[in-house]
Amino acid sequence: MLQVTPALDAGGVERTTIEVAEALTRAGARAIVASRGGRLEPELEAVGGQLVVLPVDSKNPLTMWANVGRIVKLARQARVALIHARSRAPAWSAWMAARRLGIPFVTTYHGVYNANSGLKRFYNGIMARGDVVIANSDYTRAHVVKEHRIDPARVVSIPRGVDLARFDRASVEPLRVDNMRGLWGIPAHETRPIVLLPARLTRWKGQTVLIEAAAKIEAAAPGSAYYVLAGDSQGRAEYVSDLHDLASKLGIADRVRIVGHLVDMPAALAASAVAVFPVTDPEAFGRAAVEAQAMGVPVIASALGGYTETIADGETGQLVPPGDTGALATAIQRLLAMSPDARRAMGEKGAARVRGRYSVDALQAATLRVYQDLLKDRAGAKGRK
Repeated sequence: MLQVTPALDAGGVERTTIEVAEALTRAGARAIVASRGGRLEPELEAVGGQLVVLPVDSKNPLTMWANVGRIVKLARQARVALIHARSRAPAWSAWMAARRLGIPFVTTYHGVYNANSGLKRFYNGIMARGDVVIANSDYTRAHVVKEHRIDPARVVSIPRGVDLARFDRASVEPLRVDNMRGLWGIPAHETRPIVLLPARLTRWKGQTVLIEAAAKIEAAAPGSAYYVLAGDSQGRAEYVSDLHDLASKLGIADRVRIVGHLVDMPAALAASAVAVFPVTDPEAFGRAAVEAQAMGVPVIASALGGYTETIADGETGQLVPPGDTGALATAIQRLLAMSPDARRAMGEKGAARVRGRYSVDALQAATLRVYQDLLKDRAGAKGRK
């Protein structure tokens, strides 16, 4: 089986690619990933996957066209039975290659793409051309069916999964938590709670919303918490500078930590009292909020997109209006004001909910069923000829 994805850096797309490669290897299949590669290459190798470096991240039309031939050549050499594309630019090349080869083509709709013109809608539409289209949430599935007007029977919702063994508070040693706090410049003896926003540093993820909410909280009760913005800037140096400037302007630079990419997400969550996701645009799924709940950390998120499915408002966390800094500040204050036992009880409800709905095992099994059904249908069609 061949998965095609732009890169293997941090992110939900990349993580799911590796999880499916692991399931394929375990099932005795050869798991190939075509990508430009990235920091997660060792993890792909560790699960038995094989990386073939191709420039499938390119949006250059000439490169995309050349990638058709590269994918066809790879598929023939490796006797690929099915191609699964996970992003738009590589999906165009992969779709044409699959049609040339006469093999099934699967797409995963990982995000809700902007479509402000007919040309952009056409470009996005490649993700709806799979023989089966996998949506990463019910919200995404509804969007795909409405946006592209395709047969709902071709679109299956398979939520992203969480590694329940990795995201288990009991498995995180105190030393890892202390080391994480040290990396953030927070003394081990410090008792003030940490509010964590784990997301790549880009404006729609809501880092400015949290900083402005933090300023309201600190104005009402100075020294209430530390506010940690953890995520890869992906080269957005100007945005990172803007975040520092905003914290300084609002007088809370000493309370805000902008710490870069998280290598040990479980330890970061274990160090935190609350995790927040104040996005200003809909998130198709929002894996990090599910990981936080798996760790027993209460969450606060914008009432948009996949968060309305993954968070039980008032039970495992809170949903707030997007962009409303006052509502976010109030929600954070409310959770921080809870007794440790009450906050722990909320976290335990979240962990139980995640275990029942969002395991990696469930994602892997459902994805392999899609592959098996398509290959069975293709074999049956050939037998009837």
